[in-house]
Amino acid sequence: MFDTLSDRLSSVFTNLRGKGRLSDADIDATAREIRIALLEADVALPVVRQFTTAIKERARGEEVSKALNPAQQVIKIVNDELVEILGGQTRRLQFAKTPPTVIMLAGLQGAGKTTLAGKLARWLREQGHTPVLVACDLQRPNAVTQLQVVGERAGVAVYAPEPGNTDGGQTSSGPGGDPVKVARDSIEFARRAQHDMVIVDTAGRLGIDADMMQQAADIRDAVQPDEVLFVVDAMVGQDAVNTAEAFGDGVGFSGVVLTKLDGDARGGAALSVRYVTGQPIMFASNGEKLEDFDVFHPDRMASRILGMGDMLTLIEQAQQHFDEAEAEKMAAKLSGGMQNFTLEDFLDQLMAIRRMGPIGNLLGMLPGMGQMKDAISQVDDKDLDRTAAIIRSMTPAERENPKMINGSRRLRIANGSGVRVNDVNQLVDRFFEARKMMGQLGGMGLPGMRRASKKGKGKKGRKGKSGRGPTQPRMPAGFNPAAFNPAGLNPGGFGGTDQLPPGMQLPDLSKLNLPKK
Repeated sequence: MFDTLSDRLSSVFTNLRGKGRLSDADIDATAREIRIALLEADVALPVVRQFTTAIKERARGEEVSKALNPAQQVIKIVNDELVEILGGQTRRLQFAKTPPTVIMLAGLQGAGKTTLAGKLARWLREQGHTPVLVACDLQRPNAVTQLQVVGERAGVAVYAPEPGNTDGGQTSSGPGGDPVKVARDSIEFARRAQHDMVIVDTAGRLGIDADMMQQAADIRDAVQPDEVLFVVDAMVGQDAVNTAEAFGDGVGFSGVVLTKLDGDARGGAALSVRYVTGQPIMFASNGEKLEDFDVFHPDRMASRILGMGDMLTLIEQAQQHFDEAEAEKMAAKLSGGMQNFTLEDFLDQLMAIRRMGPIGNLLGMLPGMGQMKDAISQVDDKDLDRTAAIIRSMTPAERENPKMINGSRRLRIANGSGVRVNDVNQLVDRFFEARKMMGQLGGMGLPGMRRASKKGKGKKGRKGKSGRGPTQPRMPAGFNPAAFNPAGLNPGGFGGTDQLPPGMQLPDLSKLNLPKK
């Protein structure tokens, strides 16, 4: 969604590099280009004015005049202002002192409230809560049925005493039922069934009207929610900001949830809604699957927009999908040498990466990958599925010792997996290349790999030169970097981190609670 904005900002910063000192003309030209980039991204005009004014004031300040690299300092200023516009700090849910905690969802029809209710419920269940979904959208045809299906997929209970509108007719509190009564009764149901979280899915409309506002206000008064989340379709554009203002005046809300962030719209609503409404963005949905949902981190989103990746989110996803016991087992195995790494291990690593989501999204979180967007767009997740099919068509002995796979075996494997013999040949060759690369990375100190370094004297008898490089970021034990090397991408092409300005370097990964070796 932010690709166009990222490209424009990157070109602006490229023009600044190489300048030893920034003149007023340079600052004005940079601010003008940033203003054009934001307006093209459909950002609200008041936000653009405040953003560019703050950048010009700080760029003319003492912090830039004394900086060793003014261009990098300007990038840091832009990042700081982006974080501020997006909310500053991450906002967490506020829980009730006495359960249940009630969360009410509001927004226009088509914004994705019902699907988001299931995503939020699934996320809360993974956090150790016992949520229940409440079907208060009794007007949209089959909305209750949709919520029940979403609840079943999310593995949570659904409170739906009324069938709602099943024939497409317009109902308010007649045949479809009374949504206010359903919402009120759901609180008592949650107490009896010991649900500590209640998520109320309300009805929406295709536009702002008095009936919708009144119904939402009545439900709010009936359940006294701890959080009222306004669901915004990030693809709508400036109209989303107008809708948010109308809901803020008519119903009021405590947080914003952005949906459809994986779309190809310009993304101005995401940058505007927090500044215009004054309420923080709390969650973001970036896909159709229930797992495509997470807490919104303003600093991480700003880092992505500026093309500097999102390593913290990548590592958090790795922690969720890599089994700690299996990771420890893999680390112990790799400590004996890379010759112990087999195709079976490669398949396990590949499937763990596959569970983390689309490979293109994961690669996009790496710093410097904004320069390789065309290559990333060519990555097809089906290639991983074909690779898994080829490996599963092998015998256990062949997976253990790929060198024994001769011509006849490769023909059998190709027929069993429905691919060509050439595909099998490429897989085996890529596996040996990956294993060789991992052996080389082992010399850089990756966890679970034997470090190849000599103690004592270095080259030409010089002491104290062991050749040790900088300390590498800690990753979960057994995490295989080679699995991130789809065909067509250069393992050495992840450059760009050396150009980060002061204060924008990679985060201190040692503070994360990673599995211990």
